[in-house]
Amino acid sequence: MASTTRRRSSAADRRAALEKRILSVIEECLRGGVTYTELSVEQIAQAAGISRSTFYLYFRDKVDVLLRLSGSLKTESYAIAAAWRPTGPDGGVDGLARTYELTLRHYREHAALLAAINEVAAYDPLVREAWTADQDRFIDNLVTVLKEEQRAGRTPADIDPELAAKVMIQGGGQVIAQQVSNSDGSDDTVVARELARGYWYGVYRRPGSPTVD
Repeated sequence: MASTTRRRSSAADRRAALEKRILSVIEECLRGGVTYTELSVEQIAQAAGISRSTFYLYFRDKVDVLLRLSGSLKTESYAIAAAWRPTGPDGGVDGLARTYELTLRHYREHAALLAAINEVAAYDPLVREAWTADQDRFIDNLVTVLKEEQRAGRTPADIDPELAAKVMIQGGGQVIAQQVSNSDGSDDTVVARELARGYWYGVYRRPGSPTVD
């Protein structure tokens, strides 16, 4: 049993190391102007220093690679988002702004991969569905946070947590994607601050609706 466990652990370590190497290779190729659609398995394998047969030991095809890499990208960004709480040690509007800034920095570091995901998601349903499913995890986390704030009386009870979370995640995600794609990053702090203020004062601490007699 111990031997089997060690073999599984070793295989997982090799896969993780290979994924990291392939991510680096793919991002380098994409930064060079090659689209993910144009990038071949042969090019990826050669640049990563492995054979095609080794590539197929770990991945079904290019889409499988992209699914793995997009999962890792979202896992890291989810950790950033989930670490923030409105009344936590780094809470409040300033803490939320820092969270958005960290998220922007994270995606900017992997801008080429993000562009590849958006490129392939436009025509591949597997990539599109996986990216959307990952987004649902962010929405579920935010719904939980908003409900906690409502129970504590800090967020107005008339806000629909599910709808508000969907608008915030999808809307904020579009702003972040556009910012990473179209800006050199010099105004990331400003964009992060405006996102934070909009959602903090528009949702988390929105004034309650007046009672109509």
